[in-house]
Amino acid sequence: MKNKLLVGLTALLCLTGCQTTTSKISIDIDEVGYQWEDTDAPVIREKGAVSFDVIAPKNALADNYADMKVLNDIYDETYVKINWRNMSETSYATRKNLIMANKNEHPDAIYHAGFTDKDIIQYSSRKVIIPLDPYFDKMPNLTRILDKRPDVRKVLTAPDGHIYSLPKVEEMNLLPYPNLLFLNKVWVTDLINSGKIDFLTVADLKDGLNLTLEQYRTILTHFKANDMNGNGRDDELPLSFVYQNWQGNQSDLYAAFGIPENVDHMTLINGQVTFTATSDAWKDATNYLSGWVYEGLIDKEVFSHTQDAFLAKGKASNQRLGSFYWWESETVVTNPQDYIVLNPLIGPNGKQQIGVANNHEITRGEFVVFAKAPNPEIMLTHFDRFYDPMWSAQINYGPIGIVYEEELDANGKLVQKEIPAGLTADELRLKNAPLGLLYLSEEEWENTVNMEPRAVLRLARLAKHAVPYVIEGATPIPNITFTMTEINALATIQSDVIDYIYEQQTLWLLNGGPTDAQFNTFKTTLENIGLSQMINIYQTAYERFTA
Repeated sequence: MKNKLLVGLTALLCLTGCQTTTSKISIDIDEVGYQWEDTDAPVIREKGAVSFDVIAPKNALADNYADMKVLNDIYDETYVKINWRNMSETSYATRKNLIMANKNEHPDAIYHAGFTDKDIIQYSSRKVIIPLDPYFDKMPNLTRILDKRPDVRKVLTAPDGHIYSLPKVEEMNLLPYPNLLFLNKVWVTDLINSGKIDFLTVADLKDGLNLTLEQYRTILTHFKANDMNGNGRDDELPLSFVYQNWQGNQSDLYAAFGIPENVDHMTLINGQVTFTATSDAWKDATNYLSGWVYEGLIDKEVFSHTQDAFLAKGKASNQRLGSFYWWESETVVTNPQDYIVLNPLIGPNGKQQIGVANNHEITRGEFVVFAKAPNPEIMLTHFDRFYDPMWSAQINYGPIGIVYEEELDANGKLVQKEIPAGLTADELRLKNAPLGLLYLSEEEWENTVNMEPRAVLRLARLAKHAVPYVIEGATPIPNITFTMTEINALATIQSDVIDYIYEQQTLWLLNGGPTDAQFNTFKTTLENIGLSQMINIYQTAYERFTA
């Protein structure tokens, strides 16, 4: 029996007063000339003869996907038309459950689905979304990836053994190290020349400077006490960052006390899930850093400002930032040449150490297909093109002709064009690239696409000023999968644990650190909430993942 292709027709369900919906009829799939073997040829014979409705939340800066050059270029290659239904990321977050609950609202698929493990298990068990692995033989690019990367397959595989979502893989080895510490060398030069500090010379002010916590504190104190930017106002911000942000956060300040800290307060140490916020060192760090907040050395707005508000502070006509945590100074300030990157601060134990973040470079839940979708193999063969290295680069950064040069370099690699005047790299990228389904690993960086200059700069700095200082045995917790039983248990524990730590840590940093009695109560409360059970669930899931 021949495969059948279902195509949408609008059917009137009843007479006046009733809404319309979409019904389906079948046609012979061979009539549209469907093929998947040749990854450079059209997927179907006639352009636009087959179409699919796909919901896609998008960044506010992004063009509508129907107007994006890279997506239209892929359409020109596959002939499969995608009717993009864009909505804001905020709107999608609000409407996601409603979309899933209303069968009449179901699209054929969701791009940027953001499906959690719970979503995947819940909606697959209800037959709302379908397993995708039965169609992988029609996805040669993804199959090639999964055959050589069993770790990617493992991340995608649900507890029942099926794969229900497509991945995003972007590997640069950046995400585990989200912090670098920058210092305004012009301001420090003024302090040296005025005799306010005597433990440094101007010649010392270069990348890789080593400072103890107390030396750094002395510098921040002078930044606070003096009109460093010369505008006559007390507006200097000695140290700023974004509290509990995925990058540019407070974690490395805690790591100076020997704690493998990250914003999750959880990491792997030699394969054991380790919780940081109940250690005496964490208490000591909180006490110490609360003094910096009290003295005005840490910008008090770190606890409330957004990432965008933080970045705006470095764009003032009179520079206000004395020091900050971020990946690169070039993104934060208008005068990056005036800043140096420090090695990790030397802590009370005389060591320079940092932890690692649990930011994942392999993610699942990016794309799901609904049970109502007609002949999903055609749609999946279309989206399989996204995993071709040349297309992945353009999906992630923007198309040839706008972001990349038309001609490849001597090594056959894509080369980025100069950024147009008046745009930042982020603005250009977000406007022209949908992001989402892609595969860029070390092999692609070596053979297909040159890394963007910012990434090259980050990697070079991290290799010198971060990676060598990672606490021994510390590694990120991988993107492990949980069973529904584990998910349900975590649902009643993890948010309470996170909220309680956030509340207490913020309170202590703003109002003075914890006493021994308060910290003991803190640990007891966490245990009563279920901290040990949460850690055990993570350990069990990790061991299952690595088995």
